[in-house]
Amino acid sequence: MTTAAAKRRVLIRSDEIGRISARLAHQILEPDDAQKGLVLLGIRRGGEALAVRLAAEIERISGAAPVLGFLNINLYRDDRVTHQMPESQIPVDVSDRTVVIVDDVLFTGRTIRAALDAVTDLGRPAAIRLCVLVDRGLRELPIQPDYVGRIIPTSRREHVNVSLAAAPAPTDEVAILADTA
Repeated sequence: MTTAAAKRRVLIRSDEIGRISARLAHQILEPDDAQKGLVLLGIRRGGEALAVRLAAEIERISGAAPVLGFLNINLYRDDRVTHQMPESQIPVDVSDRTVVIVDDVLFTGRTIRAALDAVTDLGRPAAIRLCVLVDRGLRELPIQPDYVGRIIPTSRREHVNVSLAAAPAPTDEVAILADTA
């Protein structure tokens, strides 16, 4: 076993991610207002694949596909982290709709704060909710998810790595990588 392999632990595998996605879709549909104008917005990059999967699950469960869009939050970040990403794709006006922001990992809360700013610039939703695959704790802002796949306590020296395709794949997983420095 190599040193790099010893520092990496797989916590969630493909089959469990499928079960988690189905549970999250059911939870998103549970509130009464979820049936009226549901919009899923996956945060570009991490939340895109999860949002696509949730939209498919919601359509399978309810028979109606939610509106699916993608949000590029680079302009709203306060931590000078910028990545080249495709532009936002928001196919409808979000005003008076229930918007569910979707991301893979919730950590400090700064990405979600930026997403909230981006969504409110688009209009005034009836409600904004947050769905994450992994909540790793260690928040810097008072942001909590409404729908959580798994809570995985971590240290700041660890990194949560999510490998997730838009359609279920055997390579899907959530792993923890320990900082080697």
